[in-house]
Amino acid sequence: MNEHVEAQKLAPNRTLDFNNIVASCKTPKQCDASHGSQFLPLTPIMSECELELKFKLSGRVEGLTQRAIDSIRVLNLGDNEQNNKALIEKRKYLSESLLWTNGIDPHEGLEDDDLLKIVINDLLTPKHGKLEAFAPVVANILKDWMKT
Repeated sequence: MNEHVEAQKLAPNRTLDFNNIVASCKTPKQCDASHGSQFLPLTPIMSECELELKFKLSGRVEGLTQRAIDSIRVLNLGDNEQNNKALIEKRKYLSESLLWTNGIDPHEGLEDDDLLKIVINDLLTPKHGKLEAFAPVVANILKDWMKT
């Protein structure tokens, strides 16, 4: 579904502003359903979003800045199992599956930075016009594995 980054109640003048609309899930108690009219300090539209969120192979997501922590809370994105166990388990399963698909045993990792860069580049290259599900999450995990 389409979600307003800045809630319509907070910014009615931005209701039709395409820079204020992102794709979102309709899962109960997360994303749009959790967001409501709360302020969202970090959004997927911001380029630094990928730098402020750290995804773990466990399926958890960690905020590296206060605004990332606040956004994870607002959207209920799974910073701990108590908050969103189902999303954490789904993210873990899909991330591990995507790693296996790319020839990486998620439990052994990969220590060669050059190979990691190749896999990251491959994950972030659209196939048939779109990225595979959870590809940015797995790329984020792999970037954390790199030594440099």
